[in-house]
Formats: sequence, C-alpha cells, structure tokens
Amino acid sequence: MKAKKIWIDLDNSPHVPFFKPIVRALEDRGYAVLITARDRFQVCELAERLNLRYRSVGSHYGKNKIVKMFWLTLRALQLIRIVFKKGPRLAVCHGSRSQIMAAKILRIPSVNLYDYEYAKGIPFFKPTWTIVPEIVYKSSVARNRRNRLLKYPGIKEDVYVLDSSPSHAVMDELKLDSNRIIVTIRPPATEAHYFNPESERLFEETMDFLCSKENIKLIILPRHEKQRTFIRQKWTTEFANGKIVIPEHAVDGLDLLQHSDLVISGGGTMNREAASLGVPVYSIFRGKIGVVDRYLSEKGRLVLIENKDQLYSKIVLAHRDKSFKPARSDNLALEQIVSHIVNIIEGRYS
Repeated sequence: MKAKKIWIDLDNSPHVPFFKPIVRALEDRGYAVLITARDRFQVCELAERLNLRYRSVGSHYGKNKIVKMFWLTLRALQLIRIVFKKGPRLAVCHGSRSQIMAAKILRIPSVNLYDYEYAKGIPFFKPTWTIVPEIVYKSSVARNRRNRLLKYPGIKEDVYVLDSSPSHAVMDELKLDSNRIIVTIRPPATEAHYFNPESERLFEETMDFLCSKENIKLIILPRHEKQRTFIRQKWTTEFANGKIVIPEHAVDGLDLLQHSDLVISGGGTMNREAASLGVPVYSIFRGKIGVVDRYLSEKGRLVLIENKDQLYSKIVLAHRDKSFKPARSDNLALEQIVSHIVNIIEGRYS
C-alpha cells in the first residue's frame, strides 16, 4: 500500500531544525514526506547541513509589502506546479503563507504551527488546523481565530533543543577563545511585518555598548547580506581587531549557543533556544511581546531590554558555568505535535 504523503514547507531558517525531528518521526511511522524550502536566510544551507532532502522554491523578497505580496503569491503558484502531481494528503508549515495559499487552492487540508500570536496571515487563506504551544492556546488572541486550534506542552524549541549536545566544532570553525566572554548576537528582523524601528536603534546601541567593553568576543548572525554589509561598515574597527566575527557560512546555532556566555537577540527563536538551554539571554525585540516571551521573562529565563539605559543596568557580562545542562525528559512537545499531525491525516479529528 502506498504511503500517505505529507508536504512540509520550510519558509525560514528556524523551521529547519524544528521540522527535522518531526520529519524523522513521521517517516518512522510510515509516512512519506515531501519537503519544499524557500532559498533565503540560509534555509537551504541549513537543510543540507541537516541532511534534509528538499526542493528549492522561491527566495528573498525584501520588505516592501506590495512587492512581498506579489512574490508570496508567485511562490504559491510555483509550489502548486511542483506539488500538484506529488499528491500530498496534508500540508504542514510554521507560518508559510505561500504554502497555506497553495494548499487552499489545491484543496489540501493544511496545518499551521505558530508560537507568536501577533503573526499575520493572508485574508481569505486560513489553514484548516492550527497547532500552538499551550501557553499561546490560552491567550485570547489565539482563541479568537476562527479555525481548529490544537495545543502541545512546552515551547516550540523543546522539540529539537533538548536533544542537542555541544561539540567543539564551532569553537574551532570560528577560532573562539574561551578565555574571552563570548556574546552571540542576532539582529532584529528588519523586513518582517512585525518589525518596529525601535528594535534597530536598540540593536545599534547594544553594539556600541558591547564594543566599549574589554575581553569580549561578539559573534553576530545577520539575517541577510544587506544587514551583514551594514554591520561591517558601521563597526569596521572592531572587525579589524577581531572583536566582531560574522560567520562566512551557516553554523550550528545550537552548538554556538551552548558555547556562548550570553545571548542578545532582536528576534524570537534564538531567545527561546537560549532559554531552553539555560543560557543567559536578553531580548532587544521591540515589537509586541508575545505570550511565550512574557512567560519566559516572568520565570526569569529571559530578560527583556526596552531601552539604552537597561543595557547598562540589566546585562551581566560574565563567564557562565558551561558544565550546567538543562534537565532532559521525554520530548512531550514533539510527541504531541506528531500525534496531532497523524490524527489529522488519518481523519480522527472532526
């Protein structure tokens, strides 16, 4: 009997490690998995690094809303052309608007996972099912959405972070000196629909603050080439003396975090990855703070930085005890997500 096929679309770099164990679990249960990937923000490079077989469709579209909408629609049409003959029974993504649009046109049931309740979809193109962390499930914003809503325990990063283990490869690759305080920095997503210009100003103030300190090494992970060029041009002295390093290729992000003394990020995923690993993490995100980050902040696992003054009063620049490892347990988040997907494709949910 031919295996039922599930189509997964990788639309952004965090989706690659997230879906890797989900793909493996679905294949172990006898399902065939078709993967498409959008060639932007190192998605394809990371997919190759994790040995995921994929079909590249679409690329980076910039921040202009009208232009972005045009290319998202075009990508949806490209996905339709590729997927139509493959016959998937279910489409699964983490916020891929192009896939949701394509699945709707093809009349394929779709599942959208998300963990930021203020993320925007496309009018008239809603997923059939939505799966969110339990903390998001309880929020009024999520509950007001008119589609079938399912939940899983913990946070998205638990799906893959808790099974990771550090190696020394990234230290060798980036020539890092453990005698220095290693700070990993992720700039804000300047082209995202939720971007607030305050995030970019706070990022620049953060960089100036850190560059004034001694005995630290800054590992910066830009989101795209334009951002990489801006950082190189603005802090040329720090590049010249080796204080700032930007990896030339995609690195194992979890490995880097586990070797970092602290993390500062203008996004969401890296903040939560660090929190899951027990690494001190500071958020300079200035958009609407989602319920997951508020929860982590209340638990003392993430520190929210709202202005320049708090850079000086809240950030602790110190070596951390890297021998500490967060407690491992059964991966309930992964098990529940896979169970939902299987129950949907087998028609067990109405």
